[in-house]
Amino acid sequence: MTGVLNSVDQRTKLVGENRLELLLFSLNSRQLFAINVFKVREVIKVPPLTKLPGAHYNITGVVSLRGVSVPVIDLRAAIGFPPSRLENQEENLIITEYNRTVQGFLVGQVRNIINTTWSDIQPPPRTAGRATYLTAISQIKEGDTSQIIEIIDVEKVLAEIIDYDVSISEGVLDNRLSAEMVGRNVLIVDDSSTARAQVKGTLSQLGLNIIECRDGLQALRLLQSWSNEGKSVADELLLMITDAEMPEMDGYKLTYEIRNDPRMKDLHIILNTSLSGSFNEAMVKKVGCDRFISKFQPDLLVEVTQNRLREVLGV
Repeated sequence: MTGVLNSVDQRTKLVGENRLELLLFSLNSRQLFAINVFKVREVIKVPPLTKLPGAHYNITGVVSLRGVSVPVIDLRAAIGFPPSRLENQEENLIITEYNRTVQGFLVGQVRNIINTTWSDIQPPPRTAGRATYLTAISQIKEGDTSQIIEIIDVEKVLAEIIDYDVSISEGVLDNRLSAEMVGRNVLIVDDSSTARAQVKGTLSQLGLNIIECRDGLQALRLLQSWSNEGKSVADELLLMITDAEMPEMDGYKLTYEIRNDPRMKDLHIILNTSLSGSFNEAMVKKVGCDRFISKFQPDLLVEVTQNRLREVLGV
C-alpha cells in the first residue's frame, strides 16, 4: 500500500483552486466509494484487531499504530450494507482524521487517487432521502464506460457512533449579549446535513436565526441575490460559517468570490471544517477568512460568535 498516498503538504496546492483529490475504494461490491485525500493519514493492510467489549456494533475493534490505539469502524456495516466476511476478500484499513479524532475505516479494495474539481462533484439526488450516507456523487471514465463514484458522508457515520453533545458549558455564555443575539442571522454552508444540524443545534440556543445552504454555489447565489436587491450582506448576516469541501464550490472558493465582490467583501467568514493539517491556517490567510475552527467544538463556536457580536456592537 506504500505509494498510494503522497505527503498531504504536496496536495495543498489544490485547495483554494476548487480542486480536490479523492481516494477510491470498494466495500467488496461493484460500487465505488470515495473520501477526500486530505482526510486520509495512511492506507494499510488490516493488522490484528483487539475486540472492545461494549463498543458500538459498527466498531470491529482497535489497532495499535505507533503506540496509539485507533478504533476501527466497519464502513460497510456503518452505511447499511449487510456484513461481508467471505474468505479471500481483500480488506484494507484507511486511517483518517476527522474533527480532531483518528479512526480507521475497514474497506475492501483500495483502488487509486483521482484529481478532480468540486464543480464535477454533485449533491446526491434528493430522492435518495435524508437517511442517505452520501454527501455527493461524481463520475469517472473507465474505457468507454462511466462509473458513478459515491462520496461518503463520514460526519454522519461518526455522529451515529460518537455522541456529539451540542450543549454549551457553564460560563461560556455572556448574558450581557443575550438580548442582542436574538433574531440575528447566521448563514451555515455545509454539504453534510449532520454537520449543519450540529452547528444549528449549538447556535440556536443563543436565539440566532439560522439560514442553511448545502454548498458554496448555493450560498454565493443567495448572497448575490441579496446584493442585487440592494441589501448589505454584512448587515443581513452576523457571520457566515462555511465548510471547506463541498460539491460544486468549496468554502475557499466561496470566500474568494465574496472577498472580491465589493458589495459583500465585509462579510465575517468562519471556516469550520473537519479537514486536518496546518494548511488550514495558511488557506485562511490566502483566501481571506476571518477565522478557522475545526469541527466539532460547541463552546468555541459560541465564543467566536459572541466575539463577532462584540465587534459589531463596539463593546
